[in-house]
Amino acid sequence: MTDTRNNDTHAYLPQDIERDAQQFWDDSNAYVVTETSDKPKYFCLSMLPYPSGALHMGHVRNYTISDVISRFRRMKGYNVLQPMGWDAFGLPAENAAIKNNTAPAKWTYANIDYMRQQLKAMGFAIDWSREFATCTPEYYEHEQRMFVRLLKKGLAYRKNSTVNWDPIDQTVLANEQVIDGRGWRTGALVEKREIPQWFLKITDYAQDLLDGLDTLPGWPDAVKTMQRNWIGRSEGLQIQFNVEDASGNALTPLRVFTTRPDTLMGVTFVSIAGEHPLALQAAQTNPELNAFLEELRHGGVSEAELEMQEKRGMPTGLFAVHPVTGEKVPVFVANFVLMSYGTGAVMAVPGHDERDWEFAKKYNLPIKTVIAPSADADLSALDAQIQTKGATTEKGVLVNSGELDGMDFGQAFSALQTRFEEQGIGEKQINYRLRDWGVSRQRYWGCPIPVIYCDTCGAVPVPEDQLPVILPEDVAFSGAKSPIKSDPEWRKTTCPTCGGAAERETDTFDTFMESSWYYARYCSPGAAEQIDERAKYWTPIDQYIGGIEHAIMHLMYFRFYHKLFRDAGMLNSDEPATNLLCQGMVVADTFYRTNEDGSKDWFNPADVDVEVRDGVEVATLRTDGMPVQIGGTEKMSKSKNNGVDPHQMIQRYGADTVRMFSMFAAPPELSLEWNESGVDGMARFLKRLWREVSEFAAKGVVMKHDITEWTAEQKNLRRQLHQTIRKVDDDYTRRLSFNTAIAALMELFNALNKFKDDSEAGRALKQEVLEDLILMINPIAPHFALAAWQELGHDKQIIEDIAFPSVDENALVSDTAKMGVQVNGKLRATIEVPANAEKSAIEEAALADVNVQRALTGLTVQKVIVVPAKIVSIVAK
Repeated sequence: MTDTRNNDTHAYLPQDIERDAQQFWDDSNAYVVTETSDKPKYFCLSMLPYPSGALHMGHVRNYTISDVISRFRRMKGYNVLQPMGWDAFGLPAENAAIKNNTAPAKWTYANIDYMRQQLKAMGFAIDWSREFATCTPEYYEHEQRMFVRLLKKGLAYRKNSTVNWDPIDQTVLANEQVIDGRGWRTGALVEKREIPQWFLKITDYAQDLLDGLDTLPGWPDAVKTMQRNWIGRSEGLQIQFNVEDASGNALTPLRVFTTRPDTLMGVTFVSIAGEHPLALQAAQTNPELNAFLEELRHGGVSEAELEMQEKRGMPTGLFAVHPVTGEKVPVFVANFVLMSYGTGAVMAVPGHDERDWEFAKKYNLPIKTVIAPSADADLSALDAQIQTKGATTEKGVLVNSGELDGMDFGQAFSALQTRFEEQGIGEKQINYRLRDWGVSRQRYWGCPIPVIYCDTCGAVPVPEDQLPVILPEDVAFSGAKSPIKSDPEWRKTTCPTCGGAAERETDTFDTFMESSWYYARYCSPGAAEQIDERAKYWTPIDQYIGGIEHAIMHLMYFRFYHKLFRDAGMLNSDEPATNLLCQGMVVADTFYRTNEDGSKDWFNPADVDVEVRDGVEVATLRTDGMPVQIGGTEKMSKSKNNGVDPHQMIQRYGADTVRMFSMFAAPPELSLEWNESGVDGMARFLKRLWREVSEFAAKGVVMKHDITEWTAEQKNLRRQLHQTIRKVDDDYTRRLSFNTAIAALMELFNALNKFKDDSEAGRALKQEVLEDLILMINPIAPHFALAAWQELGHDKQIIEDIAFPSVDENALVSDTAKMGVQVNGKLRATIEVPANAEKSAIEEAALADVNVQRALTGLTVQKVIVVPAKIVSIVAK
């Protein structure tokens, strides 16, 4: 290629090369795929992006990983699908709409248009014919239809659930919208309120989800462990405690679940949730308790919040009757017990549970020791330790437990199970920490839940022939109230059962609903149903890529939805993805100045100069030359202003350089630290490689040759070429270690650079090395590869349709072998001998080496051990 703007005819011009390549790919529909290929399929997918307005470097890294894998697999003979779409509903669009005084839909679609162009500028091999946005009726119609069918199957239902309620905005807040107990927008004290919400019965699939993890060897252990813990399968006993008031009057019994029935004799109180019926009943005649319950209504509703907050409680004046001893123990309302988890009641054993111990100490409640490490333990010393230092939580031998004394955990479990089952007050139970998926959101920008409310018929699903229920997009949005809640015309409808006046549901779906099945819609573009037979061809996903922060929510719901599809006969696999790669974050330095009020102004690294003065790094802001503080290296974010604009990097360096750096700077599963000098390094490498290709081509390419005899130097270069092919193939295929693949390609290029043989055979070998190097670099730098391939005399073609280089085993065979030589266990020399040398010749060469002779000075050789092609070991005294 000739640069008409530059006298250097061998200059690398990425902007021209990349524009030309992308136009060629578009014109030839290079990455549009069908299901009719006779090649094996390969579905490579990165989690779809939220259209926030612009790509960030995390996106660039994520989608480059996917693209490298996709391009490589196509070169290996697969029919590869790499699609793209937009996870377009959600709260951020509502917040942006308020900030920019626009409608969420308008903001979202504009962002999609801009981000699509950014993705195309990166040269990703995406099948854009399958693109969709989850906020369009064409997409969410199918989601609504599936919900209706799940409702009819009993897998969707409605019940009251506790939420964060903003009394001023009259809306539900997500946990992250509650700041220090107040609404993020209004500052009002947030209340806990029970409202009816829709749920999917994911708990029906708890064991299936748990068992399925054992069939996923290609998923990170960390993700599988998090999912196992979230599902939280536990075996225990559910036990009934009778309840009495202070006068001894019987009340509704409590049922508690415990995985440690062996500690039952150590119960000294029972804790219940503030919303428990017994708590509400007791509060009717106890103003102090009623005030405490009111205070609890303003607390958080998540388990994480409850775990972090100070443990507080108040006695109800009620008593639970111990099911074995008949002892009466006080019933406390505790702020760490959730009504939505289990039965809303917990038996408290402070001697053997840390949280209960803290609570008992705070409220001066008894602490009993009922588990010892062994039968002959010093009980008085153990009790003293527990009373003063804290609970012991390990299993052991029962003590101070009457007829259960001396039993271990298993024996006590069996004995109590038999006893309570015979008495009808308990039974063995398998519980799961996993709770049903609450899919209702009291927000506007989401998929409308397809339900109609009729005074006569109750909640009625919208008939399938009336779907979709369309969300109006041209709305005035203030954030104070959902436009569909405040629009009586939208709400007004007719009951499909009785024909009477009715209203639509104004809640919308949790956005995880859209992102739980999007992968299957990619497989069925334009299908009249949610998915069709084409989805069976493509699924399961062969390689899924996304952050580990999605381990519990998205990846759990994603698996659940796949099992729903399977059970409906729509898919024929048990799991949605065979392999999962969780890529690391992109991090960068942070710089700031602290204001008088303690707030911080953050400065972008591009605007800061850092130099070392007297051994200390000093940072100054370029605009005023004044010092700024050096913060930590943190994830790129708007809040810390340490992001790098991919668009600027592409304009400055070209997309291939950015792609190369994002793959070279760190293994994909680890954090990548942004370093512009590293980007410069990648740019220099591509420039050097381009010059090598261009200068070689200018002297005439060697398209064919029949050379079979090679000099020693030529053999060495061919050997390194095929060693590199073997390594890079393995790095791309098995290890997904793209940084080491690039390093190997750089080593090969350096070896080629030193190869000055301009003979006919030498030039033929150079052509071979350059062609294979270009093919190997293609998955990472595809624009470069397309142009370089043409420079080497080939027609313009889709490089992915050229087979990835294969290893010539004969080329790997060496005429010589390098062997280490040890003297008395210490490496003293390395010798090079003919590959077929006799042991005697190897021994002679080792003993003749100057360094070996120096090490043997004053010693007598006792033995020489030769391991051919590996090592020579000399024993001397």
